[in-house]
Amino acid sequence: MGNGFFTRIGKSRSQLEKGLNDGVSKSKVGKYFKLEARKSCFTKELRAGLATFLTMAYIITVNATIIADSGGMCSIADCSAPANQTATADCMLKPNEGYQSCLSKTKSDLVVATIVSAMIGSIAMGVLANLPLGLAPGMGPNAYLAYNLVGFHGTGNMSYQTALAVVLVEGCVFLAISAFGIREKLARLIPQPVRLACAAGIGLFIAFVGLQIHQGVGLVGPDPSTLVTITACANTNPQTGECLGGKMHSPKFWLGSAGFLITCYGLIKEIKGSMIYGIVFVTLISWFRGTQVTVFPNTPVGDTSYNYFKKVVDFHKIQSTAGAFSFSNFNRSEVWMALATLLYVDVLATTGTLYTMAEMGGFVNDEGGFEGEYLAYLVDAGSTIVASALGVSPVATYVESSAGLRKADEQGPSLVMVGVMMMKVVKDINWGNMKEAVPAFITMLLMPLTYSIAYGIIGGIGLYLALNLYDYLVVLLKWLAKMRRMVVKEHNQVSATAAVDSANEII
Repeated sequence: MGNGFFTRIGKSRSQLEKGLNDGVSKSKVGKYFKLEARKSCFTKELRAGLATFLTMAYIITVNATIIADSGGMCSIADCSAPANQTATADCMLKPNEGYQSCLSKTKSDLVVATIVSAMIGSIAMGVLANLPLGLAPGMGPNAYLAYNLVGFHGTGNMSYQTALAVVLVEGCVFLAISAFGIREKLARLIPQPVRLACAAGIGLFIAFVGLQIHQGVGLVGPDPSTLVTITACANTNPQTGECLGGKMHSPKFWLGSAGFLITCYGLIKEIKGSMIYGIVFVTLISWFRGTQVTVFPNTPVGDTSYNYFKKVVDFHKIQSTAGAFSFSNFNRSEVWMALATLLYVDVLATTGTLYTMAEMGGFVNDEGGFEGEYLAYLVDAGSTIVASALGVSPVATYVESSAGLRKADEQGPSLVMVGVMMMKVVKDINWGNMKEAVPAFITMLLMPLTYSIAYGIIGGIGLYLALNLYDYLVVLLKWLAKMRRMVVKEHNQVSATAAVDSANEII
Protein backbone atom coordinates (compact mmCIF):
# COMPACT_ATOMS: atom_id res chain seq x y z
CA MET A 1 0.00 0.00 0.00
CA GLY A 2 2.85 2.32 0.77
CA ASN A 3 4.44 1.90 -2.64
CA GLY A 4 1.07 2.31 -4.36
CA PHE A 5 0.39 5.52 -2.45
CA PHE A 6 3.70 7.10 -3.41
CA THR A 7 3.24 5.91 -7.01
CA ARG A 8 -0.14 7.66 -7.18
CA ILE A 9 1.36 10.80 -5.66
CA GLY A 10 4.16 10.72 -8.26
CA LYS A 11 1.72 10.27 -11.14
CA SER A 12 -0.48 13.06 -9.84
CA ARG A 13 2.51 15.37 -9.55
CA SER A 14 3.64 14.50 -13.08
CA GLN A 15 0.16 15.17 -14.44
CA LEU A 16 -0.04 18.53 -12.68
CA GLU A 17 3.42 19.48 -13.98
CA LYS A 18 2.51 18.42 -17.52
CA GLY A 19 -0.73 20.40 -17.37
CA LEU A 20 1.11 23.48 -16.15
CA ASN A 21 3.81 23.15 -18.82
CA ASP A 22 1.26 22.64 -21.61
CA GLY A 23 -0.75 25.63 -20.44
CA VAL A 24 2.25 27.95 -20.28
CA SER A 25 3.69 26.69 -23.60
CA LYS A 26 0.41 27.45 -25.43
CA SER A 27 0.00 30.87 -23.81
CA LYS A 28 1.27 34.13 -25.32
CA VAL A 29 4.21 34.10 -22.92
CA GLY A 30 5.16 30.55 -23.90
CA LYS A 31 4.91 31.33 -27.58
CA TYR A 32 6.96 34.52 -27.21
CA PHE A 33 9.76 32.63 -25.50
CA LYS A 34 9.37 29.71 -27.96
CA LEU A 35 9.22 27.01 -25.30
CA GLU A 36 7.86 24.34 -27.65
CA ALA A 37 10.12 25.34 -30.55
CA ARG A 38 13.16 25.05 -28.31
CA LYS A 39 11.90 21.74 -26.86
CA SER A 40 11.71 23.26 -23.40
CA CYS A 41 8.96 23.83 -20.83
CA PHE A 42 8.11 26.16 -17.97
CA THR A 43 9.34 23.96 -15.10
CA LYS A 44 12.58 23.18 -16.89
CA GLU A 45 13.21 26.90 -17.47
CA LEU A 46 12.32 27.60 -13.83
CA ARG A 47 14.90 25.09 -12.60
CA ALA A 48 17.50 26.38 -15.04
CA GLY A 49 16.87 29.99 -14.00
CA LEU A 50 17.17 29.09 -10.33
CA ALA A 51 20.39 27.19 -11.05
CA THR A 52 21.86 30.18 -12.88
CA PHE A 53 20.87 32.55 -10.08
CA LEU A 54 22.35 30.38 -7.34
CA THR A 55 25.57 29.95 -9.29
CA MET A 56 25.92 33.69 -9.98
CA ALA A 57 24.75 34.94 -6.58
CA TYR A 58 28.28 35.05 -5.15
CA ILE A 59 28.96 38.17 -7.23
CA ILE A 60 26.58 40.25 -5.08
CA THR A 61 28.87 40.38 -2.07
CA VAL A 62 32.15 39.72 -3.88
CA ASN A 63 31.69 42.62 -6.32
CA ALA A 64 30.58 44.99 -3.56
CA THR A 65 33.56 44.01 -1.40
CA ILE A 66 36.09 44.46 -4.21
CA ILE A 67 34.84 47.86 -5.36
CA ALA A 68 34.41 49.03 -1.74
CA ASP A 69 38.14 48.42 -1.32
CA SER A 70 38.64 51.44 -3.57
CA GLY A 71 37.04 53.58 -0.88
CA GLY A 72 34.26 54.73 -3.18
CA MET A 73 33.17 58.25 -2.29
CA CYS A 74 34.75 58.06 1.18
CA SER A 75 37.57 60.52 1.89
CA ILE A 76 39.63 61.96 4.69
CA ALA A 77 36.64 64.12 5.60
CA ASP A 78 34.83 60.98 6.80
CA CYS A 79 37.60 60.00 9.22
CA SER A 80 37.12 60.32 12.96
CA ALA A 81 39.66 62.56 14.69
CA PRO A 82 40.49 63.25 18.36
CA ALA A 83 39.01 66.40 19.89
CA ASN A 84 40.59 69.67 18.69
CA GLN A 85 42.62 67.78 16.05
CA THR A 86 42.28 67.13 12.34
CA ALA A 87 42.49 63.76 10.68
CA THR A 88 45.60 62.92 8.68
CA ALA A 89 45.74 61.14 5.30
CA ASP A 90 46.79 57.83 6.86
CA CYS A 91 43.39 57.55 8.56
CA MET A 92 42.09 55.94 5.35
CA LEU A 93 44.67 53.16 5.57
CA LYS A 94 44.52 52.50 9.32
CA PRO A 95 41.51 51.34 11.36
CA ASN A 96 39.33 54.41 11.79
CA GLU A 97 35.76 54.33 13.04
CA GLY A 98 34.47 57.16 10.86
CA TYR A 99 36.10 55.93 7.68
CA GLN A 100 35.00 52.34 8.31
CA SER A 101 31.45 53.55 8.84
CA CYS A 102 31.56 55.31 5.48
CA LEU A 103 32.94 52.16 3.83
CA SER A 104 30.11 50.11 5.35
CA LYS A 105 27.50 52.43 3.84
CA THR A 106 29.34 52.39 0.52
CA LYS A 107 29.37 48.59 0.49
CA SER A 108 25.61 48.57 1.11
CA ASP A 109 25.19 50.93 -1.85
CA LEU A 110 27.34 48.68 -4.02
CA VAL A 111 25.40 45.55 -3.02
CA VAL A 112 22.20 47.20 -4.26
CA ALA A 113 23.95 48.55 -7.37
CA THR A 114 25.27 45.08 -8.21
CA ILE A 115 21.83 43.52 -7.79
CA VAL A 116 20.01 46.19 -9.80
CA SER A 117 22.51 46.23 -12.68
CA ALA A 118 22.45 42.42 -12.87
CA MET A 119 18.66 42.37 -12.72
CA ILE A 120 18.23 44.97 -15.47
CA GLY A 121 20.78 43.30 -17.74
CA SER A 122 19.44 39.78 -17.24
CA ILE A 123 15.78 40.74 -17.70
CA ALA A 124 16.61 42.77 -20.81
CA MET A 125 18.58 39.85 -22.26
CA GLY A 126 15.61 37.53 -21.73
CA VAL A 127 12.83 39.88 -22.85
CA LEU A 128 14.54 41.68 -25.74
CA ALA A 129 17.01 39.10 -27.10
CA ASN A 130 15.01 36.06 -25.91
CA LEU A 131 18.17 34.33 -24.68
CA PRO A 132 18.58 32.56 -21.29
CA LEU A 133 21.80 34.34 -20.34
CA GLY A 134 22.58 36.01 -17.02
CA LEU A 135 24.42 39.34 -16.81
CA ALA A 136 26.21 40.95 -13.87
CA PRO A 137 29.30 43.08 -13.10
CA GLY A 138 32.24 41.01 -14.31
CA MET A 139 35.11 39.66 -12.27
CA GLY A 140 38.35 41.16 -13.55
CA PRO A 141 37.10 44.60 -14.58
CA ASN A 142 35.90 45.19 -11.01
CA ALA A 143 39.36 44.37 -9.60
CA TYR A 144 40.98 46.49 -12.33
CA LEU A 145 38.80 49.46 -11.34
CA ALA A 146 39.31 49.01 -7.60
CA TYR A 147 43.00 48.13 -7.38
CA ASN A 148 44.61 49.43 -10.59
CA LEU A 149 42.69 52.63 -11.28
CA VAL A 150 41.38 53.97 -7.96
CA GLY A 151 43.70 51.93 -5.76
CA PHE A 152 43.10 50.55 -2.27
CA HIS A 153 41.21 53.23 -0.36
CA GLY A 154 41.92 55.81 -3.06
CA THR A 155 45.70 55.40 -3.32
CA GLY A 156 45.69 54.95 -7.13
CA ASN A 157 46.07 57.25 -10.12
CA MET A 158 42.48 58.48 -10.36
CA SER A 159 39.43 59.09 -8.23
CA TYR A 160 36.44 56.78 -7.98
CA GLN A 161 34.34 59.41 -9.79
CA THR A 162 36.78 59.57 -12.72
CA ALA A 163 36.91 55.77 -12.93
CA LEU A 164 33.11 55.64 -13.20
CA ALA A 165 33.25 58.24 -15.98
CA VAL A 166 35.76 56.00 -17.81
CA VAL A 167 33.35 53.05 -17.49
CA LEU A 168 30.51 55.23 -18.80
CA VAL A 169 32.45 56.38 -21.87
CA GLU A 170 33.71 52.85 -22.52
CA GLY A 171 30.14 51.57 -22.32
CA CYS A 172 28.96 54.19 -24.83
CA VAL A 173 31.77 53.32 -27.27
CA PHE A 174 31.04 49.62 -26.81
CA LEU A 175 27.35 50.24 -27.49
CA ALA A 176 28.21 52.13 -30.69
CA ILE A 177 30.45 49.26 -31.86
CA SER A 178 27.57 46.85 -31.21
CA ALA A 179 24.97 49.10 -32.89
CA PHE A 180 27.00 49.38 -36.10
CA GLY A 181 27.38 45.61 -36.27
CA ILE A 182 31.17 45.65 -35.82
CA ARG A 183 31.01 43.45 -32.75
CA GLU A 184 28.96 40.83 -34.58
CA LYS A 185 31.53 40.70 -37.38
CA LEU A 186 34.40 40.42 -34.89
CA ALA A 187 32.72 37.45 -33.20
CA ARG A 188 32.43 35.60 -36.50
CA LEU A 189 36.07 36.30 -37.37
CA ILE A 190 37.19 34.11 -34.46
CA PRO A 191 38.52 30.88 -36.06
CA GLN A 192 36.34 27.83 -35.46
CA PRO A 193 38.92 25.80 -33.47
CA VAL A 194 39.52 28.79 -31.19
CA ARG A 195 35.78 29.35 -30.83
CA LEU A 196 35.23 25.71 -29.88
CA ALA A 197 38.15 25.83 -27.47
CA CYS A 198 36.68 28.94 -25.81
CA ALA A 199 33.90 26.86 -24.27
CA ALA A 200 36.34 24.28 -22.90
CA GLY A 201 38.79 26.99 -21.79
CA ILE A 202 36.05 28.90 -19.99
CA GLY A 203 35.00 25.61 -18.39
CA LEU A 204 38.54 25.05 -17.10
CA PHE A 205 38.71 28.67 -15.97
CA ILE A 206 35.55 28.57 -13.86
CA ALA A 207 36.42 25.09 -12.55
CA PHE A 208 39.77 26.53 -11.43
CA VAL A 209 37.88 29.33 -9.68
CA GLY A 210 35.62 26.75 -8.05
CA LEU A 211 38.62 24.89 -6.65
CA GLN A 212 40.15 27.96 -4.99
CA ILE A 213 39.47 29.22 -1.50
CA HIS A 214 37.80 32.58 -2.08
CA GLN A 215 34.95 31.46 -4.34
CA GLY A 216 35.28 27.69 -4.17
CA VAL A 217 36.02 24.63 -2.08
CA GLY A 218 39.61 25.57 -1.30
CA LEU A 219 41.31 22.49 -2.75
CA VAL A 220 43.84 24.57 -4.71
CA GLY A 221 45.91 27.37 -3.21
CA PRO A 222 49.08 29.41 -3.75
CA ASP A 223 52.57 28.06 -3.18
CA PRO A 224 55.81 30.11 -3.21
CA SER A 225 57.70 27.37 -5.06
CA THR A 226 55.20 25.87 -7.49
CA LEU A 227 52.74 28.81 -7.72
CA VAL A 228 49.76 26.52 -6.97
CA THR A 229 49.40 23.37 -4.91
CA ILE A 230 46.83 21.23 -3.12
CA THR A 231 45.60 22.85 0.10
CA ALA A 232 42.13 22.36 1.67
CA CYS A 233 43.92 23.49 4.83
CA ALA A 234 42.48 23.89 8.29
CA ASN A 235 44.21 27.28 8.57
CA THR A 236 44.96 29.70 5.72
CA ASN A 237 46.20 33.25 5.32
CA PRO A 238 42.95 35.28 4.88
CA GLN A 239 44.64 37.71 2.47
CA THR A 240 46.65 35.37 0.25
CA GLY A 241 44.92 32.03 0.79
CA GLU A 242 48.31 30.42 1.52
CA CYS A 243 48.19 27.26 3.63
CA LEU A 244 49.26 27.71 7.26
CA GLY A 245 48.82 24.08 8.28
CA GLY A 246 46.62 21.00 8.13
CA LYS A 247 46.40 20.10 4.43
CA MET A 248 43.18 18.30 3.46
CA HIS A 249 41.80 19.06 6.95
CA SER A 250 39.37 21.81 5.91
CA PRO A 251 35.79 20.97 7.00
CA LYS A 252 34.44 23.33 4.34
CA PHE A 253 36.24 21.37 1.64
CA TRP A 254 34.69 18.10 2.76
CA LEU A 255 31.25 19.71 2.97
CA GLY A 256 31.69 21.03 -0.57
CA SER A 257 32.83 17.59 -1.71
CA ALA A 258 29.66 16.07 -0.26
CA GLY A 259 27.59 18.59 -2.21
CA PHE A 260 29.58 17.77 -5.33
CA LEU A 261 28.91 14.03 -4.93
CA ILE A 262 25.19 14.68 -4.42
CA THR A 263 25.18 16.62 -7.69
CA CYS A 264 27.13 13.90 -9.51
CA TYR A 265 24.87 11.08 -8.35
CA GLY A 266 21.81 13.12 -9.25
CA LEU A 267 23.11 13.75 -12.75
CA ILE A 268 24.05 10.08 -13.17
CA LYS A 269 20.49 9.10 -12.28
CA GLU A 270 19.16 11.98 -14.45
CA ILE A 271 17.25 13.50 -11.53
CA LYS A 272 15.79 16.89 -12.39
CA GLY A 273 17.39 19.79 -10.52
CA SER A 274 20.38 17.75 -9.33
CA MET A 275 22.70 20.74 -9.17
CA ILE A 276 20.18 22.68 -7.14
CA TYR A 277 19.99 19.87 -4.58
CA GLY A 278 23.75 19.96 -4.13
CA ILE A 279 23.66 23.71 -3.55
CA VAL A 280 20.72 23.55 -1.14
CA PHE A 281 22.44 20.83 0.92
CA VAL A 282 25.69 22.78 1.31
CA THR A 283 23.86 26.07 1.91
CA LEU A 284 21.56 24.75 4.66
CA ILE A 285 24.44 23.07 6.52
CA SER A 286 26.55 26.25 6.35
CA TRP A 287 23.81 28.40 7.89
CA PHE A 288 24.18 26.85 11.36
CA ARG A 289 26.38 28.98 13.61
CA GLY A 290 28.89 27.45 15.99
CA THR A 291 30.15 24.90 13.47
CA GLN A 292 33.42 24.73 11.56
CA VAL A 293 31.62 25.05 8.23
CA THR A 294 29.43 28.04 9.03
CA VAL A 295 29.45 31.11 6.82
CA PHE A 296 28.65 33.16 9.94
CA PRO A 297 31.67 32.69 12.26
CA ASN A 298 31.80 34.38 15.66
CA THR A 299 33.79 37.36 14.38
CA PRO A 300 32.82 40.99 13.78
CA VAL A 301 32.44 40.28 10.05
CA GLY A 302 30.50 37.08 10.76
CA ASP A 303 28.21 38.88 13.22
CA THR A 304 27.53 41.64 10.70
CA SER A 305 26.75 39.10 7.99
CA TYR A 306 24.48 37.13 10.31
CA ASN A 307 22.55 40.23 11.41
CA TYR A 308 22.07 41.15 7.76
CA PHE A 309 21.01 37.57 6.97
CA LYS A 310 18.36 37.58 9.73
CA LYS A 311 16.59 40.51 8.09
CA VAL A 312 15.59 38.15 5.22
CA VAL A 313 14.30 41.14 3.24
CA ASP A 314 15.85 44.59 3.38
CA PHE A 315 15.44 47.78 1.37
CA HIS A 316 18.36 50.10 0.93
CA LYS A 317 18.49 53.27 -1.14
CA ILE A 318 21.72 53.99 -3.01
CA GLN A 319 23.04 57.17 -1.45
CA SER A 320 26.58 57.82 -2.63
CA THR A 321 27.59 55.76 -5.69
CA ALA A 322 24.78 56.51 -8.15
CA GLY A 323 25.68 59.13 -10.75
CA ALA A 324 29.08 59.82 -9.16
CA PHE A 325 30.75 60.82 -12.44
CA SER A 326 33.58 63.27 -12.89
CA PHE A 327 35.09 64.24 -16.26
CA SER A 328 37.42 66.89 -14.82
CA ASN A 329 40.60 64.79 -15.22
CA PHE A 330 39.93 63.33 -18.67
CA ASN A 331 42.95 65.13 -20.13
CA ARG A 332 45.34 62.68 -18.45
CA SER A 333 46.97 59.79 -20.29
CA GLU A 334 46.05 57.29 -17.53
CA VAL A 335 42.37 57.88 -18.26
CA TRP A 336 42.67 57.04 -21.95
CA MET A 337 44.85 54.03 -21.21
CA ALA A 338 42.19 52.74 -18.82
CA LEU A 339 39.49 53.38 -21.42
CA ALA A 340 41.40 51.41 -24.06
CA THR A 341 42.05 48.52 -21.64
CA LEU A 342 38.42 48.16 -20.59
CA LEU A 343 37.27 48.40 -24.21
CA TYR A 344 39.62 45.68 -25.45
CA VAL A 345 38.60 43.37 -22.59
CA ASP A 346 34.93 43.90 -23.45
CA VAL A 347 35.42 43.45 -27.20
CA LEU A 348 37.39 40.21 -26.82
CA ALA A 349 36.43 38.51 -23.57
CA THR A 350 32.81 39.60 -23.28
CA THR A 351 32.01 39.07 -26.94
CA GLY A 352 33.71 35.68 -26.91
CA THR A 353 31.88 34.63 -23.74
CA LEU A 354 28.46 35.71 -25.04
CA TYR A 355 28.99 33.91 -28.35
CA THR A 356 30.23 30.78 -26.56
CA MET A 357 27.21 30.73 -24.24
CA ALA A 358 24.89 31.07 -27.25
CA GLU A 359 26.74 28.23 -28.96
CA MET A 360 26.47 26.02 -25.88
CA GLY A 361 22.74 26.65 -25.72
CA GLY A 362 22.34 25.45 -29.30
CA PHE A 363 21.26 28.84 -30.63
CA VAL A 364 24.02 29.30 -33.24
CA ASN A 365 22.95 28.39 -36.79
CA ASP A 366 24.95 27.05 -39.74
CA GLU A 367 25.84 30.59 -40.86
CA GLY A 368 27.53 31.29 -37.55
CA GLY A 369 24.86 33.65 -36.22
CA PHE A 370 22.08 33.18 -33.71
CA GLU A 371 18.59 34.53 -33.27
CA GLY A 372 18.55 37.71 -31.21
CA GLU A 373 22.29 38.22 -31.76
CA TYR A 374 22.09 41.93 -32.57
CA LEU A 375 19.87 42.74 -29.59
CA ALA A 376 21.99 40.52 -27.34
CA TYR A 377 25.08 42.56 -28.14
CA LEU A 378 23.19 45.81 -27.58
CA VAL A 379 21.85 44.64 -24.21
CA ASP A 380 25.28 43.38 -23.17
CA ALA A 381 26.90 46.73 -23.98
CA GLY A 382 24.03 48.89 -22.72
CA SER A 383 24.12 47.16 -19.34
CA THR A 384 27.61 48.58 -18.77
CA ILE A 385 26.19 52.09 -19.09
CA VAL A 386 23.55 51.23 -16.48
CA ALA A 387 26.24 49.79 -14.20
CA SER A 388 28.38 52.93 -14.41
CA ALA A 389 25.36 55.07 -13.57
CA LEU A 390 24.82 53.00 -10.41
CA GLY A 391 28.49 53.06 -9.42
CA VAL A 392 29.83 49.61 -10.36
CA SER A 393 32.18 48.12 -12.96
CA PRO A 394 31.23 46.90 -16.49
CA VAL A 395 28.50 44.28 -16.81
CA ALA A 396 29.11 41.16 -18.88
CA THR A 397 27.41 37.91 -19.87
CA TYR A 398 28.33 35.40 -17.18
CA VAL A 399 29.95 32.07 -17.87
CA GLU A 400 27.85 30.79 -14.97
CA SER A 401 24.90 31.09 -17.37
CA SER A 402 26.02 27.67 -18.56
CA ALA A 403 24.68 26.28 -15.27
CA GLY A 404 21.20 27.12 -16.48
CA LEU A 405 21.90 26.13 -20.07
CA ARG A 406 22.92 22.69 -18.80
CA LYS A 407 20.23 22.65 -16.13
CA ALA A 408 22.91 22.76 -13.62
CA ASP A 409 24.74 24.79 -9.89
CA GLU A 410 26.91 25.89 -5.18
CA GLN A 411 29.58 28.01 -5.91
CA GLY A 412 32.65 25.78 -5.59
CA PRO A 413 31.14 22.36 -6.41
CA SER A 414 28.75 23.76 -9.00
CA LEU A 415 31.45 25.71 -10.82
CA VAL A 416 33.53 22.55 -11.07
CA MET A 417 30.52 20.65 -12.42
CA VAL A 418 29.83 23.38 -14.97
CA GLY A 419 33.45 23.02 -16.07
CA VAL A 420 32.88 19.29 -16.58
CA MET A 421 29.86 19.96 -18.75
CA MET A 422 31.61 22.57 -20.88
CA MET A 423 34.46 20.21 -21.78
CA LYS A 424 32.28 18.13 -24.12
CA VAL A 425 32.97 20.52 -27.03
CA VAL A 426 36.57 19.31 -27.32
CA LYS A 427 35.33 16.29 -29.30
CA ASP A 428 34.43 18.64 -32.17
CA ILE A 429 38.00 19.95 -32.49
CA ASN A 430 40.08 18.33 -35.24
CA TRP A 431 42.95 17.10 -33.08
CA GLY A 432 44.58 15.40 -36.07
CA ASN A 433 45.24 18.78 -37.71
CA MET A 434 47.99 20.61 -35.82
CA LYS A 435 46.96 23.93 -37.36
CA GLU A 436 43.69 23.61 -35.45
CA ALA A 437 44.77 21.50 -32.47
CA VAL A 438 47.61 23.74 -31.25
CA PRO A 439 45.65 27.05 -31.22
CA ALA A 440 42.70 25.28 -29.57
CA PHE A 441 44.93 23.80 -26.87
CA ILE A 442 46.68 27.11 -26.19
CA THR A 443 43.30 28.85 -25.91
CA MET A 444 42.14 26.33 -23.32
CA LEU A 445 45.47 26.37 -21.46
CA LEU A 446 45.91 30.15 -21.18
CA MET A 447 42.46 30.96 -19.82
CA PRO A 448 42.93 29.32 -16.41
CA LEU A 449 46.70 29.82 -16.20
CA THR A 450 46.58 33.57 -16.96
CA TYR A 451 43.24 33.97 -15.14
CA SER A 452 41.92 35.77 -18.21
CA ILE A 453 39.48 34.77 -20.94
CA ALA A 454 40.76 37.61 -23.12
CA TYR A 455 44.38 36.40 -23.02
CA GLY A 456 43.27 32.91 -24.00
CA ILE A 457 41.40 34.24 -27.04
CA ILE A 458 44.31 36.49 -28.05
CA GLY A 459 46.81 33.63 -27.72
CA GLY A 460 44.63 31.24 -29.72
CA ILE A 461 43.91 33.68 -32.54
CA GLY A 462 47.54 34.82 -32.72
CA LEU A 463 48.86 31.27 -32.93
CA TYR A 464 46.19 30.30 -35.48
CA LEU A 465 47.26 33.18 -37.73
CA ALA A 466 50.96 32.35 -37.29
CA LEU A 467 50.48 28.67 -38.17
CA ASN A 468 48.37 29.53 -41.21
CA LEU A 469 50.69 32.33 -42.36
CA TYR A 470 52.34 30.14 -45.02
CA ASP A 471 48.96 29.27 -46.51
CA TYR A 472 47.95 32.91 -46.51
CA LEU A 473 51.21 33.83 -48.29
CA VAL A 474 50.67 31.12 -50.91
CA VAL A 475 47.15 32.38 -51.57
CA LEU A 476 48.44 35.95 -51.77
CA LEU A 477 51.22 35.00 -54.20
CA LYS A 478 48.77 33.09 -56.40
CA TRP A 479 46.47 36.09 -56.42
CA LEU A 480 49.35 38.43 -57.33
CA ALA A 481 50.45 36.05 -60.11
CA LYS A 482 46.91 35.93 -61.45
CA MET A 483 46.66 39.70 -61.37
CA ARG A 484 50.01 39.97 -63.16
CA ARG A 485 48.84 37.60 -65.91
CA MET A 486 45.68 39.65 -66.33
CA VAL A 487 47.68 42.87 -66.58
CA VAL A 488 50.12 41.34 -69.12
CA LYS A 489 47.24 39.94 -71.15
CA GLU A 490 45.49 43.30 -71.19
CA HIS A 491 48.75 45.04 -72.08
CA ASN A 492 49.30 42.64 -75.02
CA GLN A 493 45.77 43.24 -76.24
CA VAL A 494 46.31 47.01 -76.10
CA SER A 495 49.62 46.64 -77.97
CA ALA A 496 48.03 44.47 -80.66
CA THR A 497 45.20 46.96 -81.13
CA ALA A 498 47.70 49.83 -81.42
CA ALA A 499 49.69 47.92 -84.06
CA VAL A 500 46.59 47.32 -86.19
CA ASP A 501 45.65 50.99 -85.92
CA SER A 502 49.16 52.00 -87.08
CA ALA A 503 48.97 49.64 -90.07
CA ASN A 504 45.61 51.10 -91.08
CA GLU A 505 47.04 54.59 -90.96
CA ILE A 506 49.93 53.61 -93.27
CA ILE A 507 47.52 52.07 -95.76
